[in-house]
Formats: sequence, C-alpha cells, structure tokens
Amino acid sequence: MSLDDLRKKIDDLDHRLVHLLNERAQVVVEIGKLKDKTAKPVYAPDREKQVFERIARANKGPLPDKCLAAIWRELMSGSFVLERPLRIGYLGPQGSFSHSAAMLKFGQSVEYEPVTDIASIFDEVSKGHCNLGLTPVENTMGGGVIETLDALIDSDVKICAEILMAIHHNLLANCSLEDIEKIYSKPEVFAQCRGWLSSTFKDAQTIAVASTAKAAQMAAKEPNAAAIGSSVAAELYGLTIVCENIEDITNNVTRFLIICKEDSRPTGEDKTAILFSTAHKAGALADVLDVFKQHGINLTNIESRPSRKREWEYYFFMDFLGHRTEKRVQGAVEDAGKHCLQLSILGSFPRATGLL
Repeated sequence: MSLDDLRKKIDDLDHRLVHLLNERAQVVVEIGKLKDKTAKPVYAPDREKQVFERIARANKGPLPDKCLAAIWRELMSGSFVLERPLRIGYLGPQGSFSHSAAMLKFGQSVEYEPVTDIASIFDEVSKGHCNLGLTPVENTMGGGVIETLDALIDSDVKICAEILMAIHHNLLANCSLEDIEKIYSKPEVFAQCRGWLSSTFKDAQTIAVASTAKAAQMAAKEPNAAAIGSSVAAELYGLTIVCENIEDITNNVTRFLIICKEDSRPTGEDKTAILFSTAHKAGALADVLDVFKQHGINLTNIESRPSRKREWEYYFFMDFLGHRTEKRVQGAVEDAGKHCLQLSILGSFPRATGLL
C-alpha cells in the first residue's frame, strides 16, 4: 500500500472511532439518568479500576497500556460531564502539583476549584460545593502532611480513592539558562534541587515564595527570572521548560487522597483507613497493632498527631490492606476498638498500584 492508501485507511478508522465513542457516550447519558433517579455518585472508583483492568487485558499491542489508559482517562472525564457536572477541589493555585495530580486523574473535561488551604478542601466537599476533593497526605521525602491528617480528625468526609504521583521539578523561564539571574520556588523545592542548583548556577539568587505556582507567575512577569515548578505551571503561565527533572533524588513520590461523601465498593485489591486514639498508658498502641497481627492484616502506613483536646493524648492514622466489608477486617476493627478511646473508619478504597 502507498502512503496515501495508508493515510486513507487511518482516516476511515478515525471516522469509525468517532462514531463508536459517541455511541458509548449515548450509553453514558442513560447511565447518568439512572444515577439521578437513585442519587448514586458520578465517580465510582471501583468501576474505574475495573475498566482500566479490562482495557489492559484486551490490549494486544502495539500501543502500550499507558497510552490506552491516558485515552480512557480522558474519555471518562468527558463521560463525567455527560452524566452530571463534576467539581473537584484541590490545593491551589493553578499550576500546583495538586493541580497536576487532579488533571492527571480526572482529565480536562471536569471543573476544578483551587482553594487556599487543605482544610478548605474538606469543607467544600462536606458542604457539597465540590463533589470530590484531592489532598496530599504523604511524600516519600517529606513524610506525612499534617494539615491533611488534622483535617481528617475533624471532618465527616470519606476517603474513596488514592493516587501516587512522581514529583518532577523543572526549571521554567522565558530566557536562556545563561541569562537567569534569580530563581523563585518553595523552600522545600530548593532543598530537593540543591545539588543541581549548586552545580549549575554560581551567581543566580534563589528567592523563596509560598508555592511553585506563585513562583511561575512571578517568573513570567520578570526578565531574567526563572521558577522551579511543574510542567502544568509552565503551560498555564506561558513559560518554557529550560531543564527537566532537576531534582537530586528521582524517587520523589506524593500520595494523594480523594475524598467524597462516601467511600468505594470493594474491588478485591483495597485499603482501609482508620483513625483511633488510645489511653495514655504503656503498651496501648502495641495492643492495637497486635490485634491486626492476630487477624493477619497487613498494615501499610501509620502516622500520629497530638490531640488538641487533651494533653498527652494522640490520634493515630492507619492504613491496612482489606475492605471494611470483609469479615476479617470487621473482626479486627471491632477487637481493636476495645483498646481505644475512640475508633472510626475513614474509608475503604482501591489500592493505587502505579504512578500517574
């Protein structure tokens, strides 16, 4: 076949794809009508996981699974809008790493609301102003995000999903590397890029600001200025990525939680998050942990925060493998509660198995 023949074949296939995608969209519209009648949420993490797994199983190549996942993620984004407009709150401003994570997860078609602090994300979801909220909970380099942990103590929302995103820092500017005189970013970002900065610049001034998005805004307005931030920030504020992936340690990953009014149905590969407090006595925490060991439940994370109500009392946040509907999980939670002043389930959700 000639080049023109092959291109004609692609055009025909594209036409068929458009027809099939819109045929799929008509089914989505009908699903949306049924969900409206039953008041079911638009976003179903368990269904999302099933779709991606089925697409991966059906893929025989040559397209890689990651490519098809990106196509279907954007297809789902459009489907959300057809079912019911979906609004997602995240820690702003636009161009932040939270913004990047939200867009990678939910695509271009949904509505995003940047908020000024993590507590406001929880408030917006609790009040129903946002359908979902996305908030960072831990980072491989920085540890737990205390603002999120504190918000989980006081909020009535549930955790319905989690995502893992690799954090890459980029040097953004509208001038050449040699002409950069000042660099804006967060103090934590400068620390994570210290080695690269010291080997690349001798005279450039580093200036700390509140966020990487703010850094990009400032760099876009000033000559001979640069920022360290995300690729999304570069696109939003009209900057060029001068150098990519300038972080000193490459395995920098942030875990984000997705919060909503109710958690997810079981998928067979789930996590459950709980919050509990123990009496201030020797071995109290060990007693709780021993319960989960006896029930054969694998713990994946534990964090602590001091109580703001009583001195020397702590709240513990714990994730473990399993869904709250499983009998062994129910038994473990019930037995653990006997050693706690209080214990509540924050949600069950599909376990993230790969990076966005």
